[in-house]
Amino acid sequence: MGRGDLTNAEWDRLESFLPCGGARGGRWSDHRRVINGVLYRVRTGVQWRDLPERFGPWETVYKRHRRWSADGTWKMLLSRIQATEDTAGGIDWDVSVDSTAVRAHQHAAGARKAPPPAMPQKGRPMDEPGRFGAAETGCPPGGGGQIGECLGRSRGGFTTKIHLVADGRCRPLAFVLTPGHYGDGPQLEHVLRQISVPRRGVGRPRTRPDHVLADKAYTSRSNRCYLRRRGIRHTIPERLDQKRHRQGRGSRGGRPTGFDSERYKKRNTVERAINRLKGFRAVATRYEKRAYIYLGTVTLAALMTWLRT
Repeated sequence: MGRGDLTNAEWDRLESFLPCGGARGGRWSDHRRVINGVLYRVRTGVQWRDLPERFGPWETVYKRHRRWSADGTWKMLLSRIQATEDTAGGIDWDVSVDSTAVRAHQHAAGARKAPPPAMPQKGRPMDEPGRFGAAETGCPPGGGGQIGECLGRSRGGFTTKIHLVADGRCRPLAFVLTPGHYGDGPQLEHVLRQISVPRRGVGRPRTRPDHVLADKAYTSRSNRCYLRRRGIRHTIPERLDQKRHRQGRGSRGGRPTGFDSERYKKRNTVERAINRLKGFRAVATRYEKRAYIYLGTVTLAALMTWLRT
């Protein structure tokens, strides 16, 4: 076992959730070796062609990562690990929301403007008996053009932005990608809707946290109305211009927003979760041309954060 590879305990937690092998009569490389190859690349950021020989042909490693990014296998594995943690009471549902900009490498530019085609599903069942939340489609989301691939010009240059919600133990619960020049506030509702932790047994997935912490970028009236409508308590500071505008309207301005400064100190959990994700070099710098492949890279990094925390 090399540095950064899956340990026996981590492999035991993942093995039962992995999809079946290839078509009957075909050759299928061992899942553990291929996942270790993808992990090596995500951790070091090397080019796919420079993968060590112990992981097998680099084309096999790359194609499986691309396939699992397209059909939602990485996302399915993350959901099942989260479900296991939630069953054991290991998730702190006081969540924090923030975003981080990721500089795109020059190799990330130049994707075709046409949306990516559906990935072939030869030899893989669309839904496997005895397992919940299996991948449903091989067609990757989005794509087509610079905005469709979540690339944009911002103050930091050619960037992609990761909008993230983390639990109270610095682990990513959900995330979305946008071009780098998109604002944080309008994405709050979108990223919170991505929270979906399945329940082991009967019941719908849990989608509502107990409390949301966020900075002043998320203090718009529409965000507060959305949180109140869903019955989610929140701690978000009010900007000075909003406070002056509210006071200037007198009684029509409404009541002042509540703010718990002691509870707000816990918002550093999302910053620490971002630091953990960016410990993976292929997350800290985007090399992929397609957004769905980079999203798969971020999902794998989040999965390893859950397994190792």
